Amino acid sequence: KQSSEMQLYCDDLILSETTGICSTCCFLFVHPFVLVLYGFSLAGKFSNPSQLLTGSLLCSLKAAAEIGISANHIKLPNTATEADVLKCIASLNGDPAVHGFIVQLPLDSDKPINTEKITNAVAPEKDVDGLSSINAGKLSRGDLGDCFIPCTPKGCMELIRQTGIQVAGKRAVVVGRSKIVGAPMHDLLLWNHATVTTCHSKTSTLAEEVGKADILVVAAGKAEMVKGEWIKPGAIVIDCGINHVPDSTKASGKRVVGDVAYSTAKEKASYITPVPGGVGPMTVAMLMQVRGQIETAGHLYICLWGMLLLTISTDIEISQSCIPKPIDQVAREVGLLPDEVELYGQTKAKVHLSALKRLKNQPDGKYVVVTGITPTPLGEGKSTTTVGLVQALGAHLHQNVFACVRQPSQGPTFGIKGGAAGGGYCQITPMEEFNLHLTGDIHAITAANNLVAAAVDARIFHELTQTDQALYNRLVPSVSGVRKFSDIQIRRLQKLGINKTDPMALTKEEVNLFVRLDIDPGTITWQRVLDTNDRFLRKITIGQSPTEKGFSRMAQFDITVSSEIMAVLALSDGLDDMKKRLGRMVVASSKRGEPVTTDDLGVTGALAVLMRDAVKPNLMQTLEGTPVFVHAGPFANIAHGNSSVLADKIALKLVGKEGFVVTEAGFGADIGMEKFFNIKCRYSGLRPHVVVLVATVRALKMHGGGPAVTAGVPLPKEYMEENLQLLARGCSNLNKQIQNARMFGVPVVVAVNAFKTDTKAELALVVQMAKEAGAFDAVECTHWAEGGKGAVALAQAVQRASQAPSNFRFLYNVELPVIDKIRLIAQQIYGASDIELLPEAQEKVTLYTKQGFGNLPICMAKTHLSLSHDPEQKGAPAGFILPIRDIRASVGAGFLYPLVGTMSTMPGLPTRPCFYDIDLDPVSGEVNGLF
Repeated sequence: KQSSEMQLYCDDLILSETTGICSTCCFLFVHPFVLVLYGFSLAGKFSNPSQLLTGSLLCSLKAAAEIGISANHIKLPNTATEADVLKCIASLNGDPAVHGFIVQLPLDSDKPINTEKITNAVAPEKDVDGLSSINAGKLSRGDLGDCFIPCTPKGCMELIRQTGIQVAGKRAVVVGRSKIVGAPMHDLLLWNHATVTTCHSKTSTLAEEVGKADILVVAAGKAEMVKGEWIKPGAIVIDCGINHVPDSTKASGKRVVGDVAYSTAKEKASYITPVPGGVGPMTVAMLMQVRGQIETAGHLYICLWGMLLLTISTDIEISQSCIPKPIDQVAREVGLLPDEVELYGQTKAKVHLSALKRLKNQPDGKYVVVTGITPTPLGEGKSTTTVGLVQALGAHLHQNVFACVRQPSQGPTFGIKGGAAGGGYCQITPMEEFNLHLTGDIHAITAANNLVAAAVDARIFHELTQTDQALYNRLVPSVSGVRKFSDIQIRRLQKLGINKTDPMALTKEEVNLFVRLDIDPGTITWQRVLDTNDRFLRKITIGQSPTEKGFSRMAQFDITVSSEIMAVLALSDGLDDMKKRLGRMVVASSKRGEPVTTDDLGVTGALAVLMRDAVKPNLMQTLEGTPVFVHAGPFANIAHGNSSVLADKIALKLVGKEGFVVTEAGFGADIGMEKFFNIKCRYSGLRPHVVVLVATVRALKMHGGGPAVTAGVPLPKEYMEENLQLLARGCSNLNKQIQNARMFGVPVVVAVNAFKTDTKAELALVVQMAKEAGAFDAVECTHWAEGGKGAVALAQAVQRASQAPSNFRFLYNVELPVIDKIRLIAQQIYGASDIELLPEAQEKVTLYTKQGFGNLPICMAKTHLSLSHDPEQKGAPAGFILPIRDIRASVGAGFLYPLVGTMSTMPGLPTRPCFYDIDLDPVSGEVNGLF
């Protein structure tokens, strides 16, 4: 767009009508893009080329802002030295928020400047000019998919392609040998199978060579150097020249011309780019392209990589700026058959369990679990690291890989925590689908759970208001004069030791045993659930209607993901196993002290019907196209907090022997990882190869004695400034969590999730101390800002660790007494000296042992903010007594969960919940405001 303001700076520049950017512009604007200009003045009109270039910069910055691209300009003073420039470059190289930059040196400086040194100081992955020796070298040897290609040659190739002429086999001549255009243009034409000759101003046979060219690219920087009569009839001519020649008819006294005498050349060429206005806009377009790469490894995994180019301020904007592959394409790429996939729109699908049966003889891939140090309330990036790691393995190292993650509850999504799709450039997409209904699994669990709750209270009500015979007549009704037990009733009779199948053959005593569950209301452990944060449902009174005839009791609602049915879904290894687990769920005890199960209630089959689709894993993808299974989302404190066994098993078969499956364990290693090993791996039979332990400088400073970190409150200065002493003290927590992982015989790789406030010295200290503590390796990661590329070093460390010897072992034998298993976890994992069972907990130990549940694994329910039971105790506390307040049973899922302190199973809404920012665009249909 031309305006008076822009005209001031672009006195005689021709602006492209289609792009609104100067045709002379050669700058890339990446999010955020930085251009370092050294020794320029922005004031006044332009009397030399360096000032003219600054005018083009201002025009470009304005245009970039208008189309929503973040571009920053760093202007160093005229007094800046070469060392100052190098220092600025080093800072930008190390800043994960900067994805690329260009250094523009002055043309008329009298200071000694080593341009080669400065060019090569730019990190290759941020060298958007493509001029460093590494990028230029890759281009020269044909590694076109693994380097930045200078924008103008890339634009020239696109212009040639658009003519429809095949480059292969043609004779091409490049006039000019600059590093910016001529030399890379030669390489691009050569690797596209042309026969290429490079000429320059001193080539004595220039006219003769030009006359042989089917394709002519001129970038000599000399006005009208190539004459029209030299050109071969029908040739393609690309003129890259921007030259100023005197012209008294112009207000400025000069005009812009190309390197080719256009007026005569256009008569002979079949295609020719005019100057000005020809190559410049295409140059800008090429700079703004996302680089893509398609790789094949085993199954065809198509992955996009490179930086997204728009100005992005929120996770959902990043997600929505990415166009995901059709999910049926993802399914094909990973080796699933069409009849094994059930599509839910274009971006998600259910995978049938028949795939696991088909692949049963396929060897498993490598199994990696991502966990973390004890976090701050803000979280330290386990989900983001999980996604970054699989993007690095799949999109950058070309391995077969799957991520297996939990489905988040919509309660926190609308509350204060927000979603759980990862963050930055490491997300599962579409993140709004991931964070909301997905395919309805959580809704199915809500329905199933509440059916059980209704069945419990209905059974108590009917037993209170009917005789044995009336109950029997209704439970086993006569249909057309015939009574018949259902299958589930036969199972109840067998449980009671009654081996009869004829309803008329039962004695009165047997009828009484059959119809009377005799539930003790004070022992009911089954609660209603809702997938919404609602503090006012934490305690409720039910049975207030007159139709309930005075039967009322205190009850409560929990969040859906805390339902035992969710834990059952996560630990089942098939539909039959899930049905059996659903039937074993204990809802209360009878007045005789016997467990009452869902099978006793007669509801098991109905639960299986409600859960028949939920048992199928959900297939999605990351921003870079790597596949993801999203399945189950058990609460990480009262349950084991891991995604489903089924998803892991199918993924391990799909990736094959050399592939990787990366899953995540909720909370810190003392909770999620311990439960992953002792519960999930025990039931699945799977054995992990590597533990990835996520650590942050922020959390370690907190463990070193830093101020409290609170969600929604700005971080104290201790977390914004370098403090190596505070950090070193906090590494005690890192040390302990490394020991916890190694206790299970699995190598540990520490992923140091870098934030922009972290200094190099701080990150290096964490890496050093992690290795000293026994980690197989420790790696700084910048995946949040850079996507999979920022986790390549982590992925390589994981690859190496997966080849290391592993001697996996459980922490305890399940046959040990309940108290001994709890004590082992408290002492070995938390660092306690002993445990203390409060009276209610002691009674439960006796009860569950008597009921036959004493051999179940232990699922500790404690705060995730400390290794101890006290969230204020940071670092690695030792010598404390761990109090066990109560013990509860999830018999269907298959564990006992001791309560260490008070556990809230229904979150509340904050004063300003996330839903204030969530909205739907009625025009586009897009969701806004999720994070």
